[in-house]
Amino acid sequence: MRPVKILTDSCSDLIKELRDQYDIDYAKMQTVYEGKEQWASLDFEYYTPKELYDIMRAGNRITTTQVPPDEFKRIFTKYLDEGYNIVYIACASKQSNSVFTGEKVAQDLLKNYPDAEIYCIDPLNASAGEGMLSVRAARYRDQGLSAKEITDKILAERNLVNEFFTVQSLTYLHKAGRVKASKAFLGNLLGVKPILTADVNGAQVPISKAKGRQKSLETIVAMLKEKVTDPEEDVYIIHADCKPEEVEFVRGLVEKEIPCKNIYVGYMGPIIGASCGPEAIGVWGFGEEVTFEG
Repeated sequence: MRPVKILTDSCSDLIKELRDQYDIDYAKMQTVYEGKEQWASLDFEYYTPKELYDIMRAGNRITTTQVPPDEFKRIFTKYLDEGYNIVYIACASKQSNSVFTGEKVAQDLLKNYPDAEIYCIDPLNASAGEGMLSVRAARYRDQGLSAKEITDKILAERNLVNEFFTVQSLTYLHKAGRVKASKAFLGNLLGVKPILTADVNGAQVPISKAKGRQKSLETIVAMLKEKVTDPEEDVYIIHADCKPEEVEFVRGLVEKEIPCKNIYVGYMGPIIGASCGPEAIGVWGFGEEVTFEG
């Protein structure tokens, strides 16, 4: 049986520590700023987090692309030539078309690799939710499961990812088409902080709101606490260049309130960050099945 390679993409916000530990690679999307395309690196090779988010703080907009077909061709071919079957865990199809592009490229490539398999999964999640599922897929691989068996497992478990995040300003979500201009203006004026989640179909939708920044941070942890029940699971905290004291506040709350095996903290990468904006922060964990539909 061919060995299995787990791939994800720039939307996964999967920290290097975990990519290295679980031998996970990723296909790169691109950011576009002032007409210049740049690869969206999860390791911030082209911008530091502060440089990236300061561009947005200055009122500039960064747009994004899906994974280009040539990038899929490059990374799929690399691992097919090395003898792997591939499981690619994409960004949720409600947020990116990359999974469909990956499927098309895979179909074309497999004509030349008749003994190989490529599975492209819509995980119904983005950011750390996508990354968590990639780690889980790698663990299944390490248990000896085949590419098809891993795919079936992830499809069965993708709605067990619970996500709650908040943003500093509604302006960026408005620019990304997430909220109406009137709601963004009024929310910013009143200091209302939305609480968002990934619904059962993989769309990022508002589920609640909080008055003020600290209350919003407390709320996302409290909401995750209600959903996460297994102390052997991990919790992920992903942020868009938040103040260190805010990140530590959230980490401390998680450590105090949610029994878990590990707490992983990382930056929100260029793709997700371009939509959510500076100071966005979220918490993720496996728990109760998501049934909410926005």
